[in-house]
Amino acid sequence: MAADTFAPDVNGAARFAERLAAGLVARGHEVQIMAPAASRKHGSWMEMHEGQPMMVHRLHSWRWYPHDWLRFALPWIVRRDSRRILDAFRPDVVHFQSHINVGRGVSIEAEARGIRMIGTNHFMPENMVKFSLIPLGFQDRVIKAAWRAARRTFGRAAAVTTPTLRAAQFLKKYTGLREVHAVSCGIDADNYSPNFEPRTENRILFVGRVTGEKQIDVLLQAAALLAPTLKAQIEIVGGGDQKRNLEHLADTLGIRDRVTFTGYVTDDELRAAYSRATVFAMPSIAELQSIATMEAMASGLPVVAANAMALPHLVHDQQNGYLFAPGNAQDLADKLTTVLTATPENLAALKRESLKLIATHDIKRTLNTFECLYRGEPVAVLVADDASTHATD
Repeated sequence: MAADTFAPDVNGAARFAERLAAGLVARGHEVQIMAPAASRKHGSWMEMHEGQPMMVHRLHSWRWYPHDWLRFALPWIVRRDSRRILDAFRPDVVHFQSHINVGRGVSIEAEARGIRMIGTNHFMPENMVKFSLIPLGFQDRVIKAAWRAARRTFGRAAAVTTPTLRAAQFLKKYTGLREVHAVSCGIDADNYSPNFEPRTENRILFVGRVTGEKQIDVLLQAAALLAPTLKAQIEIVGGGDQKRNLEHLADTLGIRDRVTFTGYVTDDELRAAYSRATVFAMPSIAELQSIATMEAMASGLPVVAANAMALPHLVHDQQNGYLFAPGNAQDLADKLTTVLTATPENLAALKRESLKLIATHDIKRTLNTFECLYRGEPVAVLVADDASTHATD
């Protein structure tokens, strides 16, 4: 499994690769990971992920300073180490997680060796340029070039996947690929504990990277528009380059005493945050699936999310939450108010619907699907975006 981001990185792509690898190891497969080193230390060693041991090849990497934590491996190092690892390990299949440096390099070397490949896309070039030093006038050209590069790399794979139907349509549109499978990242709902006890406070939770595309500023602006009688508390879980700016915005809006920035937390602390929340808010406009939203649903939370990208596949308006117009703080405030003022019966109905909808994203279905793709077997029913959408192969 080749990835440009992997644990200890905290993002959806890294979490997906980690969970998938651990799930495969638990089923008896031998899985090795190739990813940029998270520090200056690089090499190959055994690591434990999600309670499972696996060999991880940490490539010599460099910090990308426009970003708050991202590290990258140089293309010629990726190609060199790919040759060494593939020749030593001799895998039955290579699963690359993006078309950037690691995915591109390993796919070239795997193709030369006749190794079956599966490619998964979690990446949008539009997000990448925000963390680059590329002048604004050249960014459109860079984005188009990135999509052309994606076409070349994913074109080497026997099958291409992405987390949702919306993301699959997006990838086909911009790369020209004819077939892209929508396969949910999957979630183990047993790890989360829905809480149906009566709420004693109104607590709004956001979980994710604290970066520009997440539009957390819209959430803070919406919080400032909420009626003071709601006494709503906002909890922002995650780290990122926008934390200081958002703290300043909370001060400016006069809500700093009601907003908590926790930074990165442990898995146990994260589960506790879901359990004490009343509603989950996801204002992001760039979600190819949103594992955090899935975790919130598995915790039995109603969700208020932007009507953008793949979020409508998780949040069914007026069923397990509400969709708001992207970037519209007033609309977000109105939808949050609807949840926070719901009767206990209506709130419980929203929570039950979140639990019902998340059942279609069971990690076991995701593992079954990828095992079939790895073996080149027909996939009867791919993991769908919701209970009513199915794709067949």
